[in-house]
Amino acid sequence: MGYLLGLIVVLGALWLGLSGIYEPLLLTLSVISIAISILLAARLETVDREGVPYARTPQLFAYWAWLLVEIFKANWPVIKACVRADLDINPALVKVKTRCESDLAKTIFANSITLTPGTVTVEVEGDKLLVHALFEEEATPDSFAKMDERSARAADGRKSSKGEVTA
Repeated sequence: MGYLLGLIVVLGALWLGLSGIYEPLLLTLSVISIAISILLAARLETVDREGVPYARTPQLFAYWAWLLVEIFKANWPVIKACVRADLDINPALVKVKTRCESDLAKTIFANSITLTPGTVTVEVEGDKLLVHALFEEEATPDSFAKMDERSARAADGRKSSKGEVTA
């Protein structure tokens, strides 16, 4: 029920924020549209922890802030490799095992790898990801461990390696 109420609030705020018009006719149409969307979401059984992850919003924002820093740090080696005349890269494919359990966490982890310059998630199969990287020396499964732990914590609320539980 909490996820349903969260979805109603977010859809209402989105409608009001994007339209900016508060006339009775449009407000009535917004209520009808939101009701239809809620009915469809309930019928499709997508109103759950993964479909409506609003309770995890602070953890997801903290993860995205960390990810932005990692993206900027990864840009420098890629820029240096592209600017050099000899194109100093050593591409590799590596399989990375993830601790993420939910589809949401796996998607966040795979997309985070792809957003990081020099790496692309090629395939996700079960708890393993196939990653293409420009630099073989930096493409070890251990090099993705911190990102895996943080994405699992942000999306699943999993235990960290230090044993602390995040809800």
